[in-house]
Amino acid sequence: MHGIVNRSIQQFIVDVYGASLWAEIAVLVGAPADGFEALLQYDDTMTLALIETAALRLGRRREAFLEDLGAHLISRETLRRLLRFGGMDYADFLFSLNELQGRAQMALPDLELPSLSLRARADGQFTLEVRAETEGWGAVFTGLLRAMADDYGALVLIEMVSAEPPRQGRPGIERVEITLHEARFASGRRFDLVLPQGVAS
Repeated sequence: MHGIVNRSIQQFIVDVYGASLWAEIAVLVGAPADGFEALLQYDDTMTLALIETAALRLGRRREAFLEDLGAHLISRETLRRLLRFGGMDYADFLFSLNELQGRAQMALPDLELPSLSLRARADGQFTLEVRAETEGWGAVFTGLLRAMADDYGALVLIEMVSAEPPRQGRPGIERVEITLHEARFASGRRFDLVLPQGVAS
């Protein structure tokens, strides 16, 4: 797994639950004492152990932990801006998810994000298919989509409805149902095309 994934999990735990809990989890899973390097590659078993141990230590379901992780990712201004550039409103943003894997790999060629496929149905209903070699990405995107709905000020119902685990070299498929009730339900967060001076990315 790319180090930026492990680093994001580490940062989530530190930001939300504190450095002492992270230190405890790091010891339990054998993580590097000084944390993960964002540009290195790590064995997938380390990432899975990190997720399972953190969820168990917090008394949370694995899926709930991953949803919270996905929502927390939007607190990173660089990622938030990358996603907001996808469209002027929430519907445009959803359609831009089809290109997210390619856009991310332009910046980090060795970052293996899941393949995303959005299918639109009638009356503001969408299905997002998340295909990946590792289970859990559907929950991450469920949390991320909810956070982005708040960012856009949209009223949206989001639920992960099914999951097919990876098998025999084939990626797993996790499906997220999205119902867009109102695109401009609230004002949402301010977004400027140019990052304001003095704001860290």
